[in-house]
Amino acid sequence: VQLVESGGGLVQAGGSLRLSCSVSGFTKDDYAIGWFRQGPGKEREGLLCINTSDGKTSYVDSVKGRFSIARDRAKNTFYLQMDSLEPEDTAVYYCAAEGDSGYVPCELLNWRDYWGQGTQVTVSS
Repeated sequence: VQLVESGGGLVQAGGSLRLSCSVSGFTKDDYAIGWFRQGPGKEREGLLCINTSDGKTSYVDSVKGRFSIARDRAKNTFYLQMDSLEPEDTAVYYCAAEGDSGYVPCELLNWRDYWGQGTQVTVSS
């Protein structure tokens, strides 16, 4: 399984950015994809996730209404759409995959299986 992220960069506060996570190696919809970030001097934080088994998603409160996750089945790519960005959103963003997720709510998964390389997002004030 491979995860390749792209789309990071520099954006002004209030702007938008869309990150991509290209996924390869899974043979059926029985995995979950999550987006995480780690800001400077901060611990890694889970943001949102989707379980491909049932399409259910989960978001942390801090990004509800601003961030969303979407999937392009044809491209095997998951997107993190980020709107109304704030300087506090500056971080390295990672996508992760958890195989054999079944119908477990994705926010309960351990996220130990696969990680992307990360992409830097910087929000200027």
